[in-house]
Amino acid sequence: MNWDGFYFITMTFSETKIATFNELVSHSKSIVITSHKSPDGDSIGSSLALYHYLIQESANVKICHPDPAPHFLHWMKGQEEILTLEENEADVKSLMEQADLIFCLDYNAPGRIGKLDEHLSNSSATRIMIDHHRDPDMNFVQLMFSDTSASSTAQLIFELIESRRDLPKINHEVAEAIYTGIITDTGSFRFSSVLPKTHEIAAFLLQTGIDHAALHENIFDTNTEDRIKLTSYALLEKLVVLKDYQAAYISLTKEEQERFSAVKGDTEGLVNQALSVQGVKMALFFKESDGIIKISLRSTGKIPVNDMARNNFQGGGHLNASGGKFVGKIEDAIAKFVTILPKFVEENTACFD
Repeated sequence: MNWDGFYFITMTFSETKIATFNELVSHSKSIVITSHKSPDGDSIGSSLALYHYLIQESANVKICHPDPAPHFLHWMKGQEEILTLEENEADVKSLMEQADLIFCLDYNAPGRIGKLDEHLSNSSATRIMIDHHRDPDMNFVQLMFSDTSASSTAQLIFELIESRRDLPKINHEVAEAIYTGIITDTGSFRFSSVLPKTHEIAAFLLQTGIDHAALHENIFDTNTEDRIKLTSYALLEKLVVLKDYQAAYISLTKEEQERFSAVKGDTEGLVNQALSVQGVKMALFFKESDGIIKISLRSTGKIPVNDMARNNFQGGGHLNASGGKFVGKIEDAIAKFVTILPKFVEENTACFD
């Protein structure tokens, strides 16, 4: 394969930063890769991509996450190597204490990693952030690769490898993990975050021989009977369309989830189903979980759901895909959304036209 045509070094990965990165990796004896709580395809994909890449030059690399991946990502090679604080607290604590280099992937503030933050804060290791979310906290890392224009953190892992002029080291495992991160965080290349470079990277990854059809099937087309029934119930009974505001929402209580034996990952994509309704340009999903209401927000065009999440639901994220939370009852969270929606639409009238 000819790699020469794929070297397009960006300012995010400047020569100075890459030189610092190279020095840190070469002198580290114990490396730990972390990512955010409630993992998704990008956090798992970027973590495994970096893991499979780094073990080619550094033997002592571990992945420590706050909690386990959803079942639809368990097929990924190396997934069994991920230790979680929820299931392996003693091992994770020990690894974080011993680490001299910690990667912070797909999160821009320590609050995103839940209780793992305590062990990150207590660690004396140097920290490197690789992330694509807005408004990064620069105070908890020593080296930061942040690019909000990137489609995913997985794309940034590719660009990191590219900037090190190391593309020949993108083997099958690395390629598969990067591709997974990209397609899950771009909604299979349909979100506005997709740029020409995203497709160029995808083309490169396909040339490594990964089976993109099988990969897509594993992620999006493998469902349990309970998940199908939960999705059907949510769409039939819990979908609310607010036509006057071109908005929709779905909500699920803890009892409703238990009724269909829901497990982690079973509600993934419900908010996109609501957004797909003709005439809907903004959708929310309210899920009762762990004593709080988790909220997923999605939109089309230039509707800034990240502003709604940040200003009203203790959250944030991307322009068209954000998350937040509400402490209280699920009906109160929905009532708050319905109350603030008219003003939000009025303030963003041009985006809804």
